[in-house]
Amino acid sequence: MKLTDEVYLVGGGDYGFNLSYRLDAHIYVVHGGDELALIDAGFAGTEEVLANIAADGLDVGKIKQIIITHYHADHAGALAPMQKATGAKVVAPKEGAPAIRIADADQTGLNWAKKFGFYPEDFVWEPCEVDEEFEEGDRIRVGSLELEAISTPGHCRGHYSLLMQGKDRSYLFASDAVFWGGAIILQNVADSSVQEYAASMNKLAALEFDALLPSHMTISLRNGKRHVETAANSFNRIGLPKQLLD
Repeated sequence: MKLTDEVYLVGGGDYGFNLSYRLDAHIYVVHGGDELALIDAGFAGTEEVLANIAADGLDVGKIKQIIITHYHADHAGALAPMQKATGAKVVAPKEGAPAIRIADADQTGLNWAKKFGFYPEDFVWEPCEVDEEFEEGDRIRVGSLELEAISTPGHCRGHYSLLMQGKDRSYLFASDAVFWGGAIILQNVADSSVQEYAASMNKLAALEFDALLPSHMTISLRNGKRHVETAANSFNRIGLPKQLLD
């Protein structure tokens, strides 16, 4: 699904537009001209995602990078098969890369989520090599475009958002940091932190961008910053923003 000349939405499940497997997070293509990059790989919808890319008139052979925002299974569970299908370089956060390399189901919360039925009991996450690691302030080049890595922990350790300046607008790929209406996903897990989440929201609220592209639910192509400001204001009143998942 073409969003702009530079960004396509090519995957996503029940918490989105059902473009691919039901547990996939939103999967975006960044179109940098002679090079494409995927932002996240989803849970298990590789074939559907690649078919969507081709149906949008994009050349799958131009996918040179798969950029992972954090190590949760709905974002990275299909990373190994996606890498095999595309031959693309895997780029992931420095904090999360070790867990991705060995598919650490405890560190990533996969085993915990399986216990209460969020993920299928029989799902096996394949290890995948990470070719490049990034950290705060690093810039990832995709053809004529560049994404800046913004460290935004709180949802989990090693969570990143990506800021990109396009031709006619700027984009924040917020991953699971913040959603339409200022909602968040704060979880009862060891690497989720209220204090870090609040700091991350205030950090994002200080940035300038037009489009908010989260990993689930509705997308805002203009005036997206209002959703971040709503979440930051809730934290700053010593409260919590509303939860996306109840």
